[in-house]
Amino acid sequence: MFQDAPVPVMSLCDLCLSRVCWSLEQLCDSRADGSLRLRRAPSLPTETADQLLHKMTVEGLLNDRTVAIFRDGKAFRLRRAFIRGGPVSPGAFRLALCPHRLQELDASRLAEGHASGAEVLAALLTNPELTSSLQMLSLAGLQLGWDPLGPDGGPSVRAAGPSVRTVGGFSSLRALRTLNLADTGLTDAALEEVCSLPLLESLDLSRGAVTSLAPLLGCRATLRSLTAHGLHGLRRLPVVMPAAPGVPSVLIRLSQLRHLDLSDDRFGEGLILPALVSLDVSGRKAVTERVVRAFVKARPSLVFLGLLATGGSACEVLTSRENLKVTGDANETQVCEALRRYKERECFLHEALVLLYNLTVDLSTPRQDLLQLVLAGMRSHPSSLQVQLVASACVFSLTTQDLAEAMAPRLLAAAVDQLLLSMQSFPSHAQVQKNCILALCSDYILLEISFNRYLATKLVMTWLSSHDDPTLQKMAVAIISVLVAKLSTEETTQLGTDVSIIRQLLGVVQQRASLGVVDNTLRFALSALWNLTDGSPAAGRHFVQCQGLELYVEVLESYCSEPSVQQKVLGLLNNLAEVEELQGDLMEEDLLDYVLSVLGDPRVGVEVRYFAGGFLAQLSSRPKAWTLQLLLSAQLLLLQHLTSHGVLHPLTSSSRCFTPFLPLLRTSQPAGVQLWAAWALHLVCSHNAPHYSPMLQQEGVVLLLEALALHPGTHADVQALARLTLHLVGARQQAQMTPPGPPHKECSLGPSGD
Repeated sequence: MFQDAPVPVMSLCDLCLSRVCWSLEQLCDSRADGSLRLRRAPSLPTETADQLLHKMTVEGLLNDRTVAIFRDGKAFRLRRAFIRGGPVSPGAFRLALCPHRLQELDASRLAEGHASGAEVLAALLTNPELTSSLQMLSLAGLQLGWDPLGPDGGPSVRAAGPSVRTVGGFSSLRALRTLNLADTGLTDAALEEVCSLPLLESLDLSRGAVTSLAPLLGCRATLRSLTAHGLHGLRRLPVVMPAAPGVPSVLIRLSQLRHLDLSDDRFGEGLILPALVSLDVSGRKAVTERVVRAFVKARPSLVFLGLLATGGSACEVLTSRENLKVTGDANETQVCEALRRYKERECFLHEALVLLYNLTVDLSTPRQDLLQLVLAGMRSHPSSLQVQLVASACVFSLTTQDLAEAMAPRLLAAAVDQLLLSMQSFPSHAQVQKNCILALCSDYILLEISFNRYLATKLVMTWLSSHDDPTLQKMAVAIISVLVAKLSTEETTQLGTDVSIIRQLLGVVQQRASLGVVDNTLRFALSALWNLTDGSPAAGRHFVQCQGLELYVEVLESYCSEPSVQQKVLGLLNNLAEVEELQGDLMEEDLLDYVLSVLGDPRVGVEVRYFAGGFLAQLSSRPKAWTLQLLLSAQLLLLQHLTSHGVLHPLTSSSRCFTPFLPLLRTSQPAGVQLWAAWALHLVCSHNAPHYSPMLQQEGVVLLLEALALHPGTHADVQALARLTLHLVGARQQAQMTPPGPPHKECSLGPSGD
């Protein structure tokens, strides 16, 4: 029933709100305290203001600085405030949100070290209007100290930094109908106060410190929903499946109760609540199919039954009720319901994820709905090892092979983001890292999906530096090779400043070369180094410092009959030759002799000779760099000229910028240098003139080509190539074509490794 479930399409409103969130710095001015204030603040509808706050929270952009835009009560009138998990301090919360007449507030699990539950409650009580308007409040997971009421009947507050404790105060929120105090350490005295609220309909006191449910009798006339799992301090443990009619219990006397959650891993005596329409007893091991059958048949209005990890979810009566939703382990539908219902319950979520993984190991049909459920669970428990471990395995099984290509790119981008977060959170856990690397090792994901490739490269490199498993090493190096080729020049340069990355990749090259093998691991490592040194002098310096030059000379000699290896090695040497300060390191007679032999050998492919020519052109463009015999220099220039003239064949190449070509195109350069540069420019531009033509204009290449074409001393072949390239630029301008996005070197995880 879920196989064709679509990924929700972002509405125009969502897109606009997201744009506003990510543009706050441009739309706002800063106050004296550093907080933001909208420069132009139109009065927004209440619903839109609520949505903006929600979007800021889920996009991870909510903090003390940004939440301050809601201090403007004329522009924003909040009613439903969602700040779950946000890093908001007590002061920022009070100034930005408490002046509003909120009806709902979800402040669950605020970031550690920021506002506590006690501080949130104390701030709420500063606005009398808010205390009479607030109907829903969630403080789940926050620190709530429960002290007696102060002498004035208000909350007692002891200021002591993080240890501020506030108890009481709930009785002042007279309009509350829904209250979530799960994981707050709720005590018996506090429960008694909470149950004095006159309109309370829904209460979650899970994993509290209460020892008795007797205070619930205070709201028996209004309470319709009770969630009370994990109350291990109860003196008597009530269970609803059962078998002992007439057992005394507080719960029997809650006449309006319709929804009950007592799921736990403990059980006690039973009691019967005939009016229930929703019951959750997941985790109670003593629930049998006979008990389930009797319970369901006696309640025709039942709409939900939680039976995960009970042993009773396979009962046949559960499938006969069309409108009955069940959490359990009997089938996929029950597992999916468990993932939806228990995304905040770490133990049950882990159980459901294990079940899902077993269901999807051999999956052959794309299931976006299942991936959405897995990601929701990962977001809810980013610091839970057991959740992230199984969830990352599920992501891999749901996106492996061709399954990813049938999924929405936005969903896959969210999946990659979660995988990277898992890798950051558990850097030392081998299996989590392995699961994430397996999931990332996909051409489609790496090339087509938008995500933080720089972060991914850093994380995979970190893993590679501490593991030597051959299979995973191959995958990691492949991922790095593809990612580096997709990075911006700035990102590549930043990576190249990390000497450990260069050293690690050189180690992979040395390891594979010492075995004499030509495999994808070697090719990928060579490609990654080639791209890292492209336009990055720092990376080039690290390469030389790590004895990379000596290693590459050996690789050239050892793999003289492997064009794919030769091309990547010479491509990197070409990058080094573009850095003037490194040219002295390249003036090795053996290296130059070898490159000259490659350039003059007609049996060598044009792709290899292209980079050999570029290497020598860069070196010979600066005569002062030469330290060898002038005869060698003269021979090089002559041979370079003749060879360049003879290899005007089609060649697929690309360039991120043309800055390295500029010194080679000067009219003062030797003809051989000019000819290689003009030839290379023409080859690159002829394959993608619409993109490269603006770059030629912006970087000043067109002016240099025009000068070469007009200079009387320019070699005829150089002039011809310059005019051809200028013609491409002129044709593009006349057509007024819109340039596409910037290209990158071709890269994939396929067999070629190119």
